[in-house]
Amino acid sequence: MNAPVPPVESAIRVDSLGLQIGGATILKDVQLDVAAGSFVGVIGPNGAGKTTLFNVISGLVKPTAGRVLMHGEDITTMSVPARARAGLGRTFQTSSLFPQLSVLENVRLAAQAARGGSGSLLHFPRRADHAVEIAHEKLRTVGLDHKARALAGDISHGDKRKLEIAVILATKADIVLLDEPMAGVASGDVAGLVENIRTMQADKGCTVLMVEHHLEVLLGLVEKVAVMYFGSIIAYDTPQMVMADPVVQRAYLGSAA
Repeated sequence: MNAPVPPVESAIRVDSLGLQIGGATILKDVQLDVAAGSFVGVIGPNGAGKTTLFNVISGLVKPTAGRVLMHGEDITTMSVPARARAGLGRTFQTSSLFPQLSVLENVRLAAQAARGGSGSLLHFPRRADHAVEIAHEKLRTVGLDHKARALAGDISHGDKRKLEIAVILATKADIVLLDEPMAGVASGDVAGLVENIRTMQADKGCTVLMVEHHLEVLLGLVEKVAVMYFGSIIAYDTPQMVMADPVVQRAYLGSAA
């Protein structure tokens, strides 16, 4: 007799999530269960609610209905910093780096804060500081160690995206939300960035949710796809099943921007 298969732990679970702003319904009865260690893509037309969903999960926006659970713990009212300390990492459609700091300092600050040190810019590290060593290691991972001394604001857009991955690698995040990481990236930089994302998940063994309009990129990375349409999730399955779903084809593929 075969032993029973243990249930897969949920990294993020969203229950009956709703958001209304000024009488407008932005999210409606959103249900999503993301298994720990999995890679899930979130797609849908512009305005479908994808970034808003990420904003609610990461704590930037409070829902008006439902709840968000992280590893089984209700985090619906938890602050953004508390979620980060609990292991939730996030990138945005536009860069959230410190442009006037060096590439190295951006990663060093993340490594220092993740290990219980000060995140203050006033606490400068020694050359042999462990956070500096970690920062160099993560920059080598994404291929940016040769630009360690450059200002983050001066590097290319594609390199900024790689730097954001290095910052996440330096933290202890085990759940990562990537909001359109390929947006504005030159075509020649896409393959390298995709490899960086693969490396990030392999290196950290983390759970990844990614919003991305480049379907060919997303479908080559993810295990499951959630399709949003007018603030709700209308399909959640493997890429093959989702792309063959006639409801998805009508709602998304024929109208996506």
